[in-house]
Amino acid sequence: MKHFALVLLSVVLMLLESHAGADAKTRVVATIPDLADMARNIGGDLLEIKSLATGVEDIHAVPMKPSFVTLLNRADIVLLVGLEAEHAFLPGLLEAARNPKILPSAPAYIDCSVYVVPLEVPTRIDRALGDVHPMGNPHINLDPVAGKDMARAIADGLIRNYPEHEATFKKNLAAYLATLDVAIARWQREATPLRGVKFVSYHPDMLYFAQRFGMEPAGTIEIRPGVDPTPGHIVALEERMRREGIKLVVRERHYPAGLAETIAQRTGAKLVELPVMVGGVPEARDYMSFIDYNMRTMLKVVQGG
Repeated sequence: MKHFALVLLSVVLMLLESHAGADAKTRVVATIPDLADMARNIGGDLLEIKSLATGVEDIHAVPMKPSFVTLLNRADIVLLVGLEAEHAFLPGLLEAARNPKILPSAPAYIDCSVYVVPLEVPTRIDRALGDVHPMGNPHINLDPVAGKDMARAIADGLIRNYPEHEATFKKNLAAYLATLDVAIARWQREATPLRGVKFVSYHPDMLYFAQRFGMEPAGTIEIRPGVDPTPGHIVALEERMRREGIKLVVRERHYPAGLAETIAQRTGAKLVELPVMVGGVPEARDYMSFIDYNMRTMLKVVQGG
């Protein structure tokens, strides 16, 4: 009787373990919340998704927390923006995580920039030029049309790794892209007052947003990407703003407020403060509301609301 009970218990435990395995979700780690939200829309309940960044950080300087190593060690999939946006933190974390499934050469390493045509691809690489991205400007998540390409890359990567769920991923992707298309058409209509508006930003984060909605980038507070401004650079920038009638300064919210505000005051420009990722402000709770927040905030400042 005792032997039978032990056998029965073993069978029950095996069934429970098998059931738990069948119901286990694919563990996805995204570098930024934008990718996590896109993956959530595409993978639904099949995925358990975590983001390394919360949205308030500089994407080039996300802190390398010990907890990130544990997340990546257990991950089945890693999603990254690509174009070396995460070059300062992701390679080191992947090395420490010791998870061969998500290394750059593995199928579960999903680069979400693969369908995007990057802007500002340098013709030469020189350390003197600052924090130059050899593959182009990586801030592709600021353009919702590029966001569609990022979502496609996520879906393709998930299908590559889990072909048994291909129909689900494709169905969810189509629904998500259709929702984005409706929003993009609305944003294009709303952006009419932004067309031709010149602006100065702290860092070239807003380049893709500007190109999509017809704005004109006219310089940065940084001398070059990653190179802090000098007094002489600020004087020259302010002179250009007065000369060309540039009346808008954009501060990406993870950069210092004081200098951007001072430049705006001295040149008679308006200051607009924008997040560069989902989660950068409470209102930007997902990718749709993130783009919507930036559009509404930019319009309010430009139109004097």
